[in-house]
Amino acid sequence: MTLRRLVVAAAIVDDLDQPTRLLAARRSRPARIAGRWEFPGGKVDPGETPTEALHRELAEELGVEVELGDEFTGPDDGGWIITDRHVMRLWFARIVRGEAQPLAEHDLVRWVPAAEWHDLDWLDGDVRIVDALASDVAPIV
Repeated sequence: MTLRRLVVAAAIVDDLDQPTRLLAARRSRPARIAGRWEFPGGKVDPGETPTEALHRELAEELGVEVELGDEFTGPDDGGWIITDRHVMRLWFARIVRGEAQPLAEHDLVRWVPAAEWHDLDWLDGDVRIVDALASDVAPIV
């Protein structure tokens, strides 16, 4: 059994009850994944809860404070295996303070309407999450 490191991320939407747009972040590094899109977030540091880590990561990466909604649980014991070394937990979130800017790890952030989610070149591990979100959320819009 492979022990994977926990990472956390947010599906930042324009409205937690009736989302119509998703905030995507384009990686600027490392070179092997630069130019591909992801859900913003990052690693959980020792002593942090997953939600504390997510708030910290979103402040560091995007300069925003968010209200967390429900966790979007995955098929892998509640998470989403995104690489051979990482499992991700994902929460819906809405920005309550600040405007998302690519401060670290990213060179661009973009609000994407549901009809265009599959047009982006997502990181391999995020593709099935986008697929699940599209079937779960997109029918609402």
